[in-house]
Amino acid sequence: MKSRALAGIMTILMISCIFSGCTGNDDDDGTVGELVIAFEVQADYDNIDANPQVLADYLSEKLNYDVSIYSVDSEGAMIEALRFGNADIAIMDGGAAWVGWQQYDLEVLGADQKGDGRTYYDAHAWVRADSEMAMAHLDDNPYTDPFALLSGKTSCHTGWLKSAGMLMPMGFLIGHGYANVIGDPNDVETLRNTIYGFFNENASIPDSGTPYYGYGGAVKCLSDGTGDVAFAKDSTVDSYCNNEIATENEEWCLEMNQYVALPAFGKSPSHPFMYNPEFMDSNVLEIVRDALVGMSDDSDASLILENVLNTPGITSTNAEEHLGSYSSMISNIPGISAYYTNKYDLNETATPTIDTVRIAFEVKADYENIDENPQILADYLAEKLGVEVELYSVDSEGAIIEALRFGHADIALMDGGAAWVGWKEYGLAAMAADQKSDGRTYYEAHAWVRADSEMAAAHFDDDPSTDPFSLLEGKTSCHTGWLKSAGMLLPMGYLIGNGYASVVGDQEDVGSLRDTIHNFFSEDSSIPESGTPYYGYGGAVKCLSDGTGDVAFAKDSTVDSYCNNEVASDNEEWCLEIDQYVALPAFGQAPSHPVMYNPSMLDVQTRTAILNALMSLNYETYVENYSAMGGPYTGCYDITTHIINETAPKNTCGSEIMANILNTPGLVRVTSQDHLGSYSDLIANIPGISTYFGEKFEIAE
Repeated sequence: MKSRALAGIMTILMISCIFSGCTGNDDDDGTVGELVIAFEVQADYDNIDANPQVLADYLSEKLNYDVSIYSVDSEGAMIEALRFGNADIAIMDGGAAWVGWQQYDLEVLGADQKGDGRTYYDAHAWVRADSEMAMAHLDDNPYTDPFALLSGKTSCHTGWLKSAGMLMPMGFLIGHGYANVIGDPNDVETLRNTIYGFFNENASIPDSGTPYYGYGGAVKCLSDGTGDVAFAKDSTVDSYCNNEIATENEEWCLEMNQYVALPAFGKSPSHPFMYNPEFMDSNVLEIVRDALVGMSDDSDASLILENVLNTPGITSTNAEEHLGSYSSMISNIPGISAYYTNKYDLNETATPTIDTVRIAFEVKADYENIDENPQILADYLAEKLGVEVELYSVDSEGAIIEALRFGHADIALMDGGAAWVGWKEYGLAAMAADQKSDGRTYYEAHAWVRADSEMAAAHFDDDPSTDPFSLLEGKTSCHTGWLKSAGMLLPMGYLIGNGYASVVGDQEDVGSLRDTIHNFFSEDSSIPESGTPYYGYGGAVKCLSDGTGDVAFAKDSTVDSYCNNEVASDNEEWCLEIDQYVALPAFGQAPSHPVMYNPSMLDVQTRTAILNALMSLNYETYVENYSAMGGPYTGCYDITTHIINETAPKNTCGSEIMANILNTPGLVRVTSQDHLGSYSDLIANIPGISTYFGEKFEIAE
């Protein structure tokens, strides 16, 4: 008995020692420690039960602690109180908690529950059931991506910098490479231009008090046809449009089956209880957590939860579990850390770092023309970025894909086919694209026919019942070569995808395309090999012109380049009069070379800095004997600063780098969908095309 009594006394003493962890000493009043709760306290409470002192009193009795309220006037003050040990716990919103976690290593011990018992809600893009986004979501086709199709649409946001209505969807779209940050990656105002750039200038970013503000406003914006997509939480549509009493639904509501939620972007967290592991003993942490979690099982404590914390209960969790999904989205928002730091009046700013940038490039052993050496581009970007830029040597488009896929390189310029494979098969994304001589980042693929053909007549007769593409069936087609983009892949992708032609043979074998062509057109269709008379763009138009074929597949500029030159003698001898050629409506756009990256490997800060540096190439042009500004001057002229650098070597000027190394007059910002979407929609219909490209590029699985 004495032994058991002694053991009991020792246990009490040990527990007392543990409990004193918050202060290190027992208090004279018999309590075993102190607990300080940071809370935004009102001057007075109309409902006395809402006073946080009620919570403090409950925990004092439950824990035998001296529990007090540390009054603060903002979320930032809560962070500071925990950061410097002036308080032990605090309940705060998701944004403040994220800053505390990411910048000051604060942790989560629990989170308040919503009405359904969850500690989060899902953020969604809501679209109408008849939209192409809804169809892409529901069609089980891996090549139709509903999020990519949001590009260019009119978006309905709940307000400026709202979580589910802006931060989470934009964080998702930026983070996954759908949207590029346009502007300063350290300024949150950049997000506005980023939204307008990815969606369109009519995107709804409403102010408080306007018709489309808030969750209901965003769904109203979608419902009345103002917008194409609304960003809101998972329960929004039900709460406004699916009430048991129909009259409680908003008058603008559509039928419930007209709303489709795309897959969730992530979880927006409820209010977490935060603490600083540097100051709180782990044993005390568990005792406090257990007390808070257990409140919902106590009838008196349940009233405190309802009146003080506005929740039915508290769930035990940690920062990674509670804030991780939210963090992965909003950390992609430009300038968000600086914004929150300023908003919460914190003393420090977290500054992201940019690592060494590696460019995958097919580097030659030596360059006869030194101006073509890509090291000049690397040096230019290094100066703009303030970091080292290296060339990662590759010998093929497949090697470029692999380099980006596994993080050996950060960016690369590649052709359209390789870029499509990288985008659709491995999640790579486009940030920029080179321009053609006319300033476009694409050319259009057409079927060219003779003006006296039935196809031309059907095209011009304004009769919807006469379809020029259906009349191609049985005709003799002139292709530029086997598996050429404008000459075969795009037109056949269009004809197959739109139901004109049926695939003949194995759907997984690209060789089936030959039989498909001969089945839809005729056995005499021309699929020439290199070096033969009808090969290439000129060969395809020659095939049409001399009467061998009935339709030639080529790009939009082909006929002009061969048959419509200013000097008539420059035209090919087989050319007809220019008015004898008719282009049927374009099949789609064949993309120029995009600059690709891996969104899972390259952080938003770095990729935005790279994109801005690439764009700066456009603003430099080399001038000789430039007479303006008091000249003449010779040197590299920056059109944004109106400064001419007369000492820099000519080959280091932006215009020269683009002409000599990138073979383009300029670069433009693009997204994957904008640049590759039309091309993808068509070639995805080609049988076995993914397998073909995988083998062509020698990509390892």
